[in-house]
Amino acid sequence: MSGTGERGWRARAALLALGAFAVSTDGFVIIGLLPEISRTLQVSIAEAGQLVSVFTIAYALMSPVLATITGTWSRRRVLVCALVLLGTGNAVTALVQDYGLVLVSRVLAGCGAALFSASAVATAAHLAGDQRRGRAVAMVTAGSTLALVLGAPLGTLIGNAWGWQAAIWLVTVVSGIVAAAVAVMLPSIRLDQGSTLRQRLLPLTDRRVLWVLVVTLSAFIGIFLPFTYMSAVFAPATGGDQARLALLLLVFGVAATGGNLMAGALADRYDPRFVVIGATAGISAVFLLMLPIRESFVLVVIMHALSGVVSFSVIGPQQHRIIGYAPPGGAPLVTALNVSTAHLGNFLSSVIGAVVIATTGSAALLLPIAAAFALVAAFLTWWFGHSEQAGAEEVVAGAGQAGESARGCDGPGDNPPTPAGQAGQPGRPDRVSSGETE
Repeated sequence: MSGTGERGWRARAALLALGAFAVSTDGFVIIGLLPEISRTLQVSIAEAGQLVSVFTIAYALMSPVLATITGTWSRRRVLVCALVLLGTGNAVTALVQDYGLVLVSRVLAGCGAALFSASAVATAAHLAGDQRRGRAVAMVTAGSTLALVLGAPLGTLIGNAWGWQAAIWLVTVVSGIVAAAVAVMLPSIRLDQGSTLRQRLLPLTDRRVLWVLVVTLSAFIGIFLPFTYMSAVFAPATGGDQARLALLLLVFGVAATGGNLMAGALADRYDPRFVVIGATAGISAVFLLMLPIRESFVLVVIMHALSGVVSFSVIGPQQHRIIGYAPPGGAPLVTALNVSTAHLGNFLSSVIGAVVIATTGSAALLLPIAAAFALVAAFLTWWFGHSEQAGAEEVVAGAGQAGESARGCDGPGDNPPTPAGQAGQPGRPDRVSSGETE
């Protein structure tokens, strides 16, 4: 724990949430501006869409790489560099008129976004301490969900009114403001006190980390299957009306923000594994309940609110769990891996959805398929936690037998037994990467 008080960690987590808002707005806002961008750069809509693709690919692939490279840097330095990189990429995007250079600028911005996201979550968790880790992670993640509700629509409105470059400049300005505030407000902490590259890569061989990533992948394939193809899945309720579709997105985004914050508090109070099981089981139930009511717009709106709450109750507790499994200095890498895995789930959901619709002609089938993926995530979380607990009980029992044997050989009182309570609580990791101020 860093020694910051309640108000201190909340203020710094809120600042990092503003940075996450800028990062996610940057990813979302381009989507609504593609027609204007295609006209300015004199390319097709499909080619303009590649600006979204390269940003997302750079974000997903470079997040763990950059987290590993910068593992020994102070978090203040990492976050400021990430925001400067993001702002520079966006400034180039807004200034140049060459399609190739704009593509490169989107890769640059994606790398800045990747570096910021992983480090912001790990930093907020460290500043808050073990007992408030879930709430800190949720606060930062809330910046991303608010970008979906406010950032993307606001950026699109600004872009349509004053040109798409104006929306990009908005993200650039916000990035610069947050970078300056981070440089002033954030203590210079190091989560890694000089470990080797091999030590920083140890989480890649940790079975517990890999299980969390498998659950994240399955859960996010399920979450994004109906979301990606929302217009097709819920066409009977919306009738193709864009205003109704926009309302569904708004309801989902607002509910997702509330669900994320609620899940963070629950993960601090209870075993985060149980929060993940409840959320993924809830996702499965909501998607199955959506099937028979797809023609009622009112009921679909209500179910989208429930869907938003449970869907975004997954990532925060998953980050909480994976940080607890990280070795000293490993929190940025494992959080980066988890974010990249969620993005991979998003990508795979679009592929699976396209194949299902193309082969069956039915978008409604995506709901039970998504429910199945979410249910698999719930089962795997339960099964891994059960196996981990059984293994821990065997270790404790073995230690007790060894102690009895030692007392039998050496005499009573020579080797007092280790209290079973010190064995820890399986499924709720309470170890977090240590850090010190410079």
